[in-house]
Amino acid sequence: MKNNTPLFKRIRENRLFWPLVALALIFIFNAIFSPGFFKLGILDGHLYGNLIDVFNNSAPLMLVALGMTLVIATGGVDLSVGAVIAISAGMGAVLINPVFGNEEITNAVAADPNLTNTPLWLVVVVTLAAGTLCGLWNGMLVSRAKISPMVATLILMVAGRGIAQLIERGQIMTVYYKPYHWFGNGFILGLPVSIYIVAIVYVIAWVLVRKTSIGLFIESVGLNSKSTYYSGISEKNIKLFAYTFCGFCGAVAGLILGSYIHAIDANNIGLNYELDAIFAVVIGGTLMSGGRFSLLASIVGALIIWTFTITMYIFGVPANALLAGRAVLVLVVILLYSDYARLILNRFVEQKGPRHDATN
Repeated sequence: MKNNTPLFKRIRENRLFWPLVALALIFIFNAIFSPGFFKLGILDGHLYGNLIDVFNNSAPLMLVALGMTLVIATGGVDLSVGAVIAISAGMGAVLINPVFGNEEITNAVAADPNLTNTPLWLVVVVTLAAGTLCGLWNGMLVSRAKISPMVATLILMVAGRGIAQLIERGQIMTVYYKPYHWFGNGFILGLPVSIYIVAIVYVIAWVLVRKTSIGLFIESVGLNSKSTYYSGISEKNIKLFAYTFCGFCGAVAGLILGSYIHAIDANNIGLNYELDAIFAVVIGGTLMSGGRFSLLASIVGALIIWTFTITMYIFGVPANALLAGRAVLVLVVILLYSDYARLILNRFVEQKGPRHDATN
């Protein structure tokens, strides 16, 4: 009789295994206690329901988690992604309506949803460029100035909100330009546009790290940067790429968030996204010390966080208790990743596995 234990062991050791188990457990919980969670409907030709909300609301976090995965895989961390979101979204809003305090122009903009001071394509380009430059700044501090990643990105985390406030002149900017709203509120074939944006960025990232040598170099830098250096690989450029790409992902997330809420508040947009992104990456199995990583597992981690969040909202959990709930969720998943948990599971599988009679 063939023993299937090695195959099951390979499945368990896959980085997607535990994140998918955690997501499945949340779905099972909802299936038992809130069957309406899975109800889907069609309104104005678009799908709606809790599952659609999970994917739509988690799209910015998925994007940030993709960038954060590469940064953490190099052994670093980016604490500034929330501020990068605020700066990028603020740049886009200012380009659409750069005039402040002019009541006549404000009323004109509010009355005409197609009125903008800058073409939409240029708004998108500048928004993405702003976030990418922020990532490049972080990368330069880490790779060239040799500043600790936590300290280097903490600088922009603190200063970034102030920069966003300067861009918006301390005001909450309402964006009336209707074509801009498409990124966060539009639909293609019944599904939110944000899902397609995540898919495009994911494919780009996957091609870069799995179809070129960049992914191998990132893992090598995270596992042993000195050995990587002596192997002739530019550790500086690899880290610079990781932080720059993280800034780009933050910019795309800012574009979606600013479009989704129709307003830019430098103090609140992207708030705590750096923590949620780190949670998502850790849930996805990427070690904070760097090394091997999985982009898809990080996306599943972001889905877990938002599925858990929406589930808590359904059951009436106060918003101020969600962070504590998320911390418990991350703790449980990390415990499942522990060597002790794997030892217990291995022993359980061995005991349940097929046994051969010694008399045969």
